[in-house]
Amino acid sequence: MRAKLKNIFSMIVFGTIAIFVKNITLSTGEIALYRAIIASFAIIVYMIVLKKKIKFSEIKKDIPFLFISGAAMGFNWIFLFEAYNYTTVSIATLSYYFAPVIVMIISPILFKEKMTIKQIVCFIMATLGLIMVIGIGSMNKSINNVLGIGFGIGAAVLYATVILLNKFIKNVTGIDRTLIQFIAATIILIPYVLNTTGINIGSLDVSGLLNLLILGLFHTGVTYCLYFSSIKDLKGQEAAILSYIDPLVAIIISVTLLRESISIIQILGGAMILGFTILNEVKLRPDKSCITESNNL
Repeated sequence: MRAKLKNIFSMIVFGTIAIFVKNITLSTGEIALYRAIIASFAIIVYMIVLKKKIKFSEIKKDIPFLFISGAAMGFNWIFLFEAYNYTTVSIATLSYYFAPVIVMIISPILFKEKMTIKQIVCFIMATLGLIMVIGIGSMNKSINNVLGIGFGIGAAVLYATVILLNKFIKNVTGIDRTLIQFIAATIILIPYVLNTTGINIGSLDVSGLLNLLILGLFHTGVTYCLYFSSIKDLKGQEAAILSYIDPLVAIIISVTLLRESISIIQILGGAMILGFTILNEVKLRPDKSCITESNNL
């Protein structure tokens, strides 16, 4: 029960990220960079307190995958934050959570896993749900909305890339893996930010700095530590189902606190994406599900 409560708390916190991102007046690249730096620092302190060390001699073969997945994680944040800028948090989140469906369809190709009839049905229905969220045939076709959905789907592709790359990482688990990925994201994002918007953190007021600190320290560093300390004591299916608290919280906040609109069709589409993805995961054995492994971004 303690592990479940920590996991539920983590998912609720992850679902509130958009509120803080929207209050930071920096480019999405710079926000992602500082998130990675602050979170890395927090996790390093956490590991020092617990006297945990990373045995680099044992993870040499995994370094390339860790580095590439860390880079994908950093740009995944950028795309998701951009989606928040162009469309509602609800639509951005629902587009983003199409990632497990992408993993579902790519896994048989990469890992030679057989795709069952249930998986095919879930993929088709979740895709139909995404079409409903996008709003094809509806009046909600502003350029900003389309761009936001595009960024959300782009974030989903990068999220799925991280999940799939993690399947190739054999000798690093849990918080060690995440720390190395955060450091890799930092290394990649520094030149990206310097060559795009530059460093503008000095322009932030006290409120912006506070929101940035909360995003990096609490939403990422502290909450990731809680997440990983809970995940080891939960069954794969339990962790998979609990992970969907994140988008549900994000949607509730979007509609109630941020006063953003969402149509009935889009709600039904979102329910189809989340529902059929959960259905696909529920009866999969934990060691067969590459979706379960990485619902932690």
